[in-house]
Amino acid sequence: RQATGGAHPGVRRRGPMLAVGAVGALIVVVGAVLLAPGGDDAATAAPPPTAAPTTAAPELPVGVECSGADCAGQDPEAMGCGGEFARTVATGTVGGGRIEVRYSKVCSAAWARLTGAAVGDTVRITAGEGAQDGEVMGATEAYTPMVAVSKPSDAEGCATLTSGTKGCAEPAG
Repeated sequence: RQATGGAHPGVRRRGPMLAVGAVGALIVVVGAVLLAPGGDDAATAAPPPTAAPTTAAPELPVGVECSGADCAGQDPEAMGCGGEFARTVATGTVGGGRIEVRYSKVCSAAWARLTGAAVGDTVRITAGEGAQDGEVMGATEAYTPMVAVSKPSDAEGCATLTSGTKGCAEPAG
């Protein structure tokens, strides 16, 4: 078959083919420009950041919800700091009651517990400038919210009975 209407056979076919080729080349160039990093961009000129060491708290065991300052003022049982994660580090008696300082290494926190007490008796835990209070409200025991401590000896637990008698826990054994 012969092309009609022109002095140069095949010119009609070359025009559309040239246009398709030009569009394809344009797409390749635009894609390369968009995907390539900019040469004078300061962010890409710098080396990639490296992971910096963090001083974040270690991962907590399942069920433990706080550590250190995040525990201050929190309920030790609700935050998972009691039970297997707590130990008694100081004990004492006041009247017919027993006062204990409980410490959780995992939570880096302490609280005071008063047992064998009467309604209205109070218990207090102090550590540095921090203090928390608890009151016997219908049972025979009470415990305080937690205070943040770095070691068990940083905390002191004391109780005051409704009779006015006061006593504090002494470090255990």
